[in-house]
Amino acid sequence: MTVHAPAVWPGRWSPALLVLAALVLCAVAAPLIAPYAPDALDLANRRAAPSAAHWFGTDELGRDVFTRVLSGARVSLAIGLLSALVSAGLGTVIGSAAGMLGHWADDLLMRVTDAMLSMPRLPLLMLAAAIVQPTVPMLIGLVALSGWMETARVVRADVQSLATRDFVQAARAVGAAPFRVWRRHLLPAVVPTLSVATTLAIGRAILLESTLSFFGVGVQPPTASWGNMLYQAQSTMSSEPWLAIFPGLFIFITVLACNTVGDALGETPRRSSP
Repeated sequence: MTVHAPAVWPGRWSPALLVLAALVLCAVAAPLIAPYAPDALDLANRRAAPSAAHWFGTDELGRDVFTRVLSGARVSLAIGLLSALVSAGLGTVIGSAAGMLGHWADDLLMRVTDAMLSMPRLPLLMLAAAIVQPTVPMLIGLVALSGWMETARVVRADVQSLATRDFVQAARAVGAAPFRVWRRHLLPAVVPTLSVATTLAIGRAILLESTLSFFGVGVQPPTASWGNMLYQAQSTMSSEPWLAIFPGLFIFITVLACNTVGDALGETPRRSSP
């Protein structure tokens, strides 16, 4: 029997999903819709307030803040999305292995996961980033390596529950290899849980990147990201608040939209497996 979500459910997450789609579209099309080059200097209009010529104002070098917010969206969203996908893949493999193998393998993998969860994530990331001075690809890897544990735990719980179901036991009884059982039966069944974890991880990754960049150990200038725009604005927040308001607002909207979609996905009734 197939269980369908209530008809009212899409109305809850669709505005958030539209916001995310609009942000991604603006980031992809930033070179086409931005009115200026991201690093174009206009020293005659430094620290200009928002106006018709510069919708979000200009910074201390006369660069258009609206253009840099769009340019920063490409970096921040890429780090958030790609690191979430990498951490989801790593967490799925570790969680599935723990759930399927059980016994000592489960104990070992879960103790490693618990040890990682007990470590202070942000200080360790800041230390690692300060040591290696990461590029954007390296920053994606660092954020991904710090965020796979939650996915591993929820996937393990799902796999352990599903492994006792009749359709999995039947597949094993007819001689299906463990990898085939996982690929054909277990992995599709954990996709709903995995989609929730990945959606929420995108928001966490964007916050982590923004925090690292805010403290000066993330994305390095002149490359724009929402976090390093906040970092550069911290000394002038009282006199030029627009330099912090707009990148901060985009971070807030993006993380809120990701969390809203993730929460709605988590409340969606699953389809029962055959």
